[in-house]
Amino acid sequence: MSSVFQVDAQTATNLRRAAKECSERGLVVAAKWASELLLALPFAKRRSTSISQQVLNFSTSTPAREKSLGPTAFPDVPSPLSVQATTQNSELPAVTPSHHPDAPKLYEHPADARVLENELEDKDIDLLDAARAFIESREFSRAIHVLKDGRSAKARFVRVYSTFMASEKKAMRDWHKLDNNRLQPPVPVNNSLGGLLDEVQDAGDPWLLFLKALFLSRLSRREEAIECALLSISGFPWNWSCWTLLGSCISDGEELSSLLQLVPLLPTHPLVHMFQVKTLSELHQPTENELALCDRLLSQEFFPGSVWLMSLRACVLYHLHEFGQAEQQFEKILVIDPYRIDDIDIYSNILYVTDNRLKLSRLAHEFLALEKDRPEICCLVGNHYSLRAEHEKAVKYFRRATQLDRTYLSAWTLMGHEYVEMKNSHAAIEAYRRAVDVNRKDYRAWYGLGQAYELLSMHHYSLYYYQRATALRPYDIRLWQAQGLCYEEIGRRREAIECYKRALIPADPHEININLKLATLYTSLDDLAEAVAYHRRVVEVCQADLRPIQEYAKSCLQVAEYHLRVAGGDLYLAKEYLERVANSNAEDVMKATELLKVVKSTLQARSQNNGTELGGQTVALPLEPDGEVLEGLGPGPR
Repeated sequence: MSSVFQVDAQTATNLRRAAKECSERGLVVAAKWASELLLALPFAKRRSTSISQQVLNFSTSTPAREKSLGPTAFPDVPSPLSVQATTQNSELPAVTPSHHPDAPKLYEHPADARVLENELEDKDIDLLDAARAFIESREFSRAIHVLKDGRSAKARFVRVYSTFMASEKKAMRDWHKLDNNRLQPPVPVNNSLGGLLDEVQDAGDPWLLFLKALFLSRLSRREEAIECALLSISGFPWNWSCWTLLGSCISDGEELSSLLQLVPLLPTHPLVHMFQVKTLSELHQPTENELALCDRLLSQEFFPGSVWLMSLRACVLYHLHEFGQAEQQFEKILVIDPYRIDDIDIYSNILYVTDNRLKLSRLAHEFLALEKDRPEICCLVGNHYSLRAEHEKAVKYFRRATQLDRTYLSAWTLMGHEYVEMKNSHAAIEAYRRAVDVNRKDYRAWYGLGQAYELLSMHHYSLYYYQRATALRPYDIRLWQAQGLCYEEIGRRREAIECYKRALIPADPHEININLKLATLYTSLDDLAEAVAYHRRVVEVCQADLRPIQEYAKSCLQVAEYHLRVAGGDLYLAKEYLERVANSNAEDVMKATELLKVVKSTLQARSQNNGTELGGQTVALPLEPDGEVLEGLGPGPR
């Protein structure tokens, strides 16, 4: 058995079964995901598995095998028994489902239990069909009522899940009744979760384990939720809703790395890679490695042409600030599937950042005509109006998006941005707080809160929120710069310097503004040696990039003056810098010319003294016309 997972005809069988099982249980998002991924497989693989399945159905004498939900339905996920048999009966090395000893074992129904479950499911088939129709009509109470006599595990799942959805609707209604009321809690309160958890407390079926994980997660029992989600995945790996739930329980990249060792699948399994990329994208922490995983999953060996994976790749590029490539990826998606709404809000963010007004306007009109009651489209239209500086209209559409989906994080954050533009700090703070209530792992909301409090000149509050943002995204230049500016405002210049130094780590090597800021701060602390070091860095970068002298003339003067003042200064370097400025059309030409005379006379004096240096002698600087001595190091340009 190979340790490298390969997508074959069996994968199509798994995806087809997953789409069916998820659809029958009302998990429409997971069903849509499986269906999209199935269509991405080459037709030959889908066709061959369809024919083989028909042959299997015709030849088998055991109906229970056809409906089995255990690992035998997923041969690409080896069970411990199959691994043992491989070791004993094959010359190939055995492959364990996980390389971590604490990973949960793959769930396997006993044969008798599978037969009994299939019999019960056959008896409940009409009840389940009616319940599914009621769920599709959003009539959850009717689905609960019709399944009150259902005895199968599937009937139990649909009944409990429908009860959960009905209780969620009630909690949402009660929450919205308190809109604009100070007694409104941060999030809707579902008081039925404890009772629902009791109903699945003894669950062994992978689907019921998924519900148990969902309820535990909502009750903030995160570690127990992770354990149940892993057990559910071990029994039915292709339920994408369970992977999404597991990802929502992860707080950072380090925790994800630890958890990947516990996933009961091969490390090379495409589900593991999809989970890794999706989770890090949700955490806004993807790297080039995740981009490479996307390319691998889109290769001919896996799911070529998958619009879901293309969209995931575009989101990774967006978080990496590769906006041009991300835009091209979204354009390719819309050529393949022009009516795909998922992630269209991310595409609109890219067009907003790149100031592509024409394309954003066309996209907004096309999709608004297609479907006006999807939060992603409301976000798209809001971005359209925001780019046109029509902030009130933008707020209207972002608010509409939050009404359609209270947990739609982007809309709350973007609404806060609009209020900041309108200088309405209090409304911005309220919007950002709602975003934080939805997801405390999104740095954008914390950063927005910092900006809003900065507008109110409440820099200590602002600093706290910037620190929360940098903890979530430690390599974002903007966050460290914002934090450094706050420290400057409250007079803590040493801390400001440390923040700007942290900003330099991920910064572009050709960046000069942060270096100028550091030079200015060190000058204010009378640490002239450090200040000159950053000024020299500015000069070197500008010279390497062939930038105009006007951009670094002041830094040249600061370096030259320092070497004139300090004992044993490098006068030849000062002469080189001053000549560059004196021979230019910069505004500091006169000052550079005066200093150049001093440097030349000093060098001449050294030459007359047989090359001996001036020791500790201090060189007097020329006087300005008003009699004042020229300042040593002035503030750098901002």
